[in-house]
Amino acid sequence: MFGALARRLFGSANDRYVKSLGPIVAAINELEPELEAMSNEELRARTQRFKEQLADAAELDDLLIEAFATVREAAKRTLGQRHFDVQLMGGVVLHRGMISEMKTGEGKTLVATLPVYLNALTGNGVHVVTVNDYLARRDAEWMGQIYRFLGLTVGVIVHELDDAERQQAYLCDVTYGTNNELGFDYLRDNMKFRLEDMVHRPFHYAIVDEVDSILVDEARTPLIISGPTEDNSELYIRVDKLIPALEDGDFEKDEKQRTVALTESGVERIEELLSNAGLMTAGTLYDIHNVGLVHHVNQALRAHKLFARDTEYIVRDDKIIIIDEFTGRMMEGRRYSEGLHQALEAKEGVTVQNENQTLASITFQNYFRLYPKLAGMTGTAMTESQEFSDIYKLEVIEIPTNEPCIRDDTDDEVYRTTREKYDAIVQHVQECQERKQPMLIGTVSIEKSEALSAVFKEHKIPHNVLNARYHEQEAYIIAQAGRPGTVTIATNMAGRGTDIQLGGNLEMRLKTDLALIADPAEREPRAAAIREEIRAAHEGVVGAGGLFVVGSERHESRRIDNQLRGRSGRQGDPGASKFFVSLEDDLMRIFGSERMDSMLQRLGLKEGEAIIHPWVNKALAKAQQKVEARNYDMRKQLLKYDDVMNDQRKVVYEQRKEIMSARDVAETVADMRGETIAEMVASAVPENSLVEQWDIAGLHA
Repeated sequence: MFGALARRLFGSANDRYVKSLGPIVAAINELEPELEAMSNEELRARTQRFKEQLADAAELDDLLIEAFATVREAAKRTLGQRHFDVQLMGGVVLHRGMISEMKTGEGKTLVATLPVYLNALTGNGVHVVTVNDYLARRDAEWMGQIYRFLGLTVGVIVHELDDAERQQAYLCDVTYGTNNELGFDYLRDNMKFRLEDMVHRPFHYAIVDEVDSILVDEARTPLIISGPTEDNSELYIRVDKLIPALEDGDFEKDEKQRTVALTESGVERIEELLSNAGLMTAGTLYDIHNVGLVHHVNQALRAHKLFARDTEYIVRDDKIIIIDEFTGRMMEGRRYSEGLHQALEAKEGVTVQNENQTLASITFQNYFRLYPKLAGMTGTAMTESQEFSDIYKLEVIEIPTNEPCIRDDTDDEVYRTTREKYDAIVQHVQECQERKQPMLIGTVSIEKSEALSAVFKEHKIPHNVLNARYHEQEAYIIAQAGRPGTVTIATNMAGRGTDIQLGGNLEMRLKTDLALIADPAEREPRAAAIREEIRAAHEGVVGAGGLFVVGSERHESRRIDNQLRGRSGRQGDPGASKFFVSLEDDLMRIFGSERMDSMLQRLGLKEGEAIIHPWVNKALAKAQQKVEARNYDMRKQLLKYDDVMNDQRKVVYEQRKEIMSARDVAETVADMRGETIAEMVASAVPENSLVEQWDIAGLHA
């Protein structure tokens, strides 16, 4: 009670912090007229002047106001975009090594240019980490215009680069890349045999875009570099053929814990099947000589009963490609460990590749803690502020929006079955189409997006589908998703880094429509017509209520739902959002109350009717909180194990570097030889032991 009263009188700690940034913003604004009067050359020359000041022992904080003002002016001249005051605040927070929570559509990409430029002046390199290759390329090209204008170099790290190209990109002042690429480069560097082959420089400063996605959602997934072991592909294929013969009573599946195990009757049944197939010749399944079979049976069982095609993975070009459950994107080159990937390959009838052994691994938590200074930005971090503080020592600061958000977030509609839910979505889409309101419909997997697409086709509703299968058309689909009456079905891919502009994206239209027109006399009138068309479409969409976001079910994480909602109502635009939920959805089925269905039937809920009540929203949020708490515990547990390995990893990697950088290793080898001999003698001839206890024969061996 006293806390609430104090907050009302003095504001929250967050409010006070944001208020303290006011004088810095005012000082930057004061410099604007002076910089506007400068020529491009004079503005560019400031970069060299700042570098000289740093060489004369000036601190980065001393340059902050002038550097931020310089970037703002450069952005106006290159991109035609001016940083708002709240964006300047976000930039200060990032420079101080904190997490800046800025709502979707507040221009986080532009905010990052401020601290990136300032910290790149040291010449030690700044890494900007994004969630996928598409965003890394887009931002390096788009924001790179500002850095290049000011005389800094920009590199981008994507999947297909070779070592020489990677080295070049890391030597740039600013390097864009995905968390996977940066992490794998670190591991690969520490497996190289010459210092000059390494691609990374010493770490300096990183800004992680969509920080909650990378440091929280993906923190359970360690980065692993593996090498092939002996070939067991035939055994995977033979065991896989036996699993479909098992019945429901032969195994127990726990969807909450994502585990599956054979029951007693299942063990007997599989033993019989293995014997008939000639795979088990003697004893029982759990005898020591059959331990390899147990492993193969367990992985085949997991592949069939826990992993679904088009949900956890897709099949493409004779390969199993994992789908990231949080971003909905394909993870090329990633493989499940411990034979699970091979079991999936056998299940889907694609070429079974060799098993792997781990050669090097690191978790994202420990990789990002290697940076002396780390900052992050996202639209949804407050729910995880405790975790950021505990694990990364990062504080979260919520930055106010430039324009008040007027999006209408309506209560969820809960139906008993998926079919009723889909019927309701179809009806809702038809209503929106009548008034030409664009719609974005979020789904949790490729399978669900295609099921909903099939329902739309039945009802002859024209629509676009955006999922990992069609990621090549992503930019185009998103650019057009705000046009009047457009319906877009998307997986979580549309949740991050995408800006849906009401009426359509002018830049994209100009780029595509004018690409084939070379004659300037023809281009100008066409461009003017496109501008007018998009202006009219924008007005029409605003009049229809803006973009309507529909969630076709709740995700395990509240942040993913908030990300989807945030596609609408950006920068003060009108918009609305609603989630349609059924009791057959995974979240409700696994984590909701089992009594709910029977209770609804007793209350007389008829087919096609929905419950709409704030209590239902609270119940759903409770279920999501349960899952989030469980996932946090898993990440904490994983980190405890990795911390032990991390200490060892650091020592080994450091020692490798020392050996590679030494001109002469004779002394090091002599020391190692001396230590090894001393250890061998100490174990064969223990201290204070009698002569008869000495293992002289062992020493000679």
